[in-house]
Amino acid sequence: MARPRQHARQITVDASHVVVPVESRLFPGLPPRLGPAYAEMLFPRSLAKAIGGHLEHATSSRPPIEPPRCEEALRHDAHTLPGDHTLIFILSYIAMAPCANLIGFAGQEFARKVPHVWGVLIETTVGSIVEIVLFMVLLHMNQFLVIKAAILGSILATMLLCLGFCFFVGGIYHEEQTFSDTISEAGSGLLLTAGVGLAIPTVFSHGLPDDSTLSAAEISHKTLSISRIVSVLLIIAYCVYVFFQARTHHGLYHAIFEMDEERDRDGHKDAAKDKLTMTECIIALTVAVTLVTLIAITLVLQIEHIIEKSKVSDAFMGLILVPLVEKFAEHITAIDEAWDNQMNFALSHVLGATLQTALFNAPLVVIVAWGRGKLLDLEFGIFDLVMLILAILTVGRFLQDQKSNYLEGFLLVTLYVAVAVSAFYYPNPPHAEGAGAEGGEGDHGGAVPGEGGHERFRFF
Repeated sequence: MARPRQHARQITVDASHVVVPVESRLFPGLPPRLGPAYAEMLFPRSLAKAIGGHLEHATSSRPPIEPPRCEEALRHDAHTLPGDHTLIFILSYIAMAPCANLIGFAGQEFARKVPHVWGVLIETTVGSIVEIVLFMVLLHMNQFLVIKAAILGSILATMLLCLGFCFFVGGIYHEEQTFSDTISEAGSGLLLTAGVGLAIPTVFSHGLPDDSTLSAAEISHKTLSISRIVSVLLIIAYCVYVFFQARTHHGLYHAIFEMDEERDRDGHKDAAKDKLTMTECIIALTVAVTLVTLIAITLVLQIEHIIEKSKVSDAFMGLILVPLVEKFAEHITAIDEAWDNQMNFALSHVLGATLQTALFNAPLVVIVAWGRGKLLDLEFGIFDLVMLILAILTVGRFLQDQKSNYLEGFLLVTLYVAVAVSAFYYPNPPHAEGAGAEGGEGDHGGAVPGEGGHERFRFF
């Protein structure tokens, strides 16, 4: 008897490979020449170049497995493992990288359809989607300590690690690279302004005399109020910065980016590549944001268990691990531009991502917490603020001469590694589990008792 025709998709598995029919592609009817383009959507450009040719061949001979669905399947399978929170965290962390890069790639493709200045702003905004999603998930889970560490960690990772790699990678191929003083001076001034703005609530709280007549509850309430007002002011400052760059001084920035386009070593190769349509960009962003949100929820659910059962501290988790995956796509984009000798583009992405975290994303999560009745403020520890201000001053000094080389890049990366080591060895606050309480004027989430009954943060 003849076998009935099967219409459902079939997956054939043997000991060596997995074969998935053409119908399971993310976009049915994908032209063979788009293989390398879709490889860049899921992996960094350097890796995509290596696998692009293989993927192009695979689209015409044997259909590839969809990386986003594979990563999601790994995350789902790991979630079913009883009690193995470390494995779930690791797989979710790995799964976040290609999805974050998919967001970055779709943002790049979208940015190519608009003027250069708007393109840089769009890429920076889209690249911060992962960070905003993680902040909101952490806020929902009342992980206030991790949020505060992640805010500073994101700034330090972008300023020190990403900028350091940009200088180092670009300096390997070029003896010395130059960039515009317009971008460096405006960026340095805004960084210092953002650092001082974030420090104001902590300076107020820790600067009060020990014999102050204010009670601990009153100090906490006033610090919270100052944090919320400062958050509104920082968001206004960010909007003015965007208006300055995109409207009043658009021509100046456009001329700088046009000059960078002429210096692009791979410009002719990028121009020859197939581009995504607007519809494909929107679909890619929708799919990637959905996957990032699901993976972020799984990732955040494991943080508390890992902190409790391992030697990983809140400081290392928020200051190092979370920021590295938050700005993955933005970092890869900036480093690739530095390699192509487009230092103005690279610097705009680095400074833009840093400023968006300090002037928009961090204040945004405080305002959202305010609306939800959660007591999240901008009170950090003295160690954090000293490291932040010193990092801003160091980066500003390196940008002052409008030149860079691999030595400066190596020094910035070294500073970041030193910060990571100190965060790894820093102990958790003794009452960290109390962070994130809702409501109650005197209940200041995330604080630990200090001298005289005044609640102060140990590390955050």
